Amino acid sequence: MLRIECPWCGVRDEIEFRYRGDASVRPPDRDASLAESCIQTYLRENRRGWHLEWWLHVGGCRRLLKIVRHTDTHEISAVGHPQEPLAVPMEAPTP
Repeated sequence: MLRIECPWCGVRDEIEFRYRGDASVRPPDRDASLAESCIQTYLRENRRGWHLEWWLHVGGCRRLLKIVRHTDTHEISAVGHPQEPLAVPMEAPTP
């Protein structure tokens, strides 16, 4: 289970949060066609490594968080406010 440190509530269990998507991708433009919106929303690369994500604290303050999480280890390196720029760690080269 993940332990997520909410900036407002402190450290909480993952069960209190809901994943809300990739925070590194801009949402589709308002004038985008349905096909363009579907492609941008659903057809994405499922990459391994560090990922910038949106999480909603539904079981607490109900605020949106930005989290940097590793998709293999589930390690969380940073948690912040939605407007806060978070640094995504660089991957170590594989031997």
